[in-house]
Amino acid sequence: MSDNMSKNSFIKNIQVGVQKKVQSALENPYRGLNMSWAKIKYYKHLPPGKIRSHKLFNHDFYFYSATELLHGLKEIFVENIYRQKLQQGAYILDCGANIGMSIVYLKTQFPDAKIIAFEPDETNFNLLQKNIGSFGYSNVELHKAAVWSENTTLLFSNESSMGSKVETSANENTIKVSALRLKDFIDRDVDFLKIDIEGAEYVVLEDIAEQLHFVKNMFLEYHGTFSQNVELARMIEIIKNAGLNFYIKEAAPIYPTPFDRVKNPNTDYDVQLNIFCFRN
Repeated sequence: MSDNMSKNSFIKNIQVGVQKKVQSALENPYRGLNMSWAKIKYYKHLPPGKIRSHKLFNHDFYFYSATELLHGLKEIFVENIYRQKLQQGAYILDCGANIGMSIVYLKTQFPDAKIIAFEPDETNFNLLQKNIGSFGYSNVELHKAAVWSENTTLLFSNESSMGSKVETSANENTIKVSALRLKDFIDRDVDFLKIDIEGAEYVVLEDIAEQLHFVKNMFLEYHGTFSQNVELARMIEIIKNAGLNFYIKEAAPIYPTPFDRVKNPNTDYDVQLNIFCFRN
């Protein structure tokens, strides 16, 4: 190859690379979700404090926090975090349903699925009800409750956000909420089990370990501290013993430089992982 040909090829590769980057920058991944760039920018600066609605697939989708709405749309509809193949009439358990975006996604993909959803946060549950009603879904059962290892009441930080969670001690921000034993709902084949319960995963997974043979696919969002690493190891052991394969992605980059750790003041956790579990 001559020097001129090599030079032209090099320049062409640079041009193609620049074009791809420009095209990627101009693309709007939210386009199919009724989101223009102007609306995205507006939502990013919209403070929480009142219930609003966004037109999603020709239905009103109600939300409290615009930043959490954008995060959910990106994770669930743009990145397709729950994309999978399920059989007709799938049985789905959604633990930590929040305001219902995961249900909208799953019902869009699997309209005849039976979904049982759990959400203990007062504001989130009210929005969850409004959104399921707005979309007119049938075969969706909602429980205003946390999932746990027994039927009981728990202390809960009712934060009206994705960060609401079970607490171990009472303070001015905690309330008591109902909790249902998840194990009681896993008495048949479960096509998809989603567990996103802000730090209560270990207790619940330990309790349902004997029932995991019913579960085909499971999504587990793990939240923990370094002192809880032994619990994370035990959770992986439970998953393996149930015959499930797993794939792990970091849910949030809490420590960009793990050896030189600077604590993120916006989270109580050291580790946040998305654990995808599935059978061959």
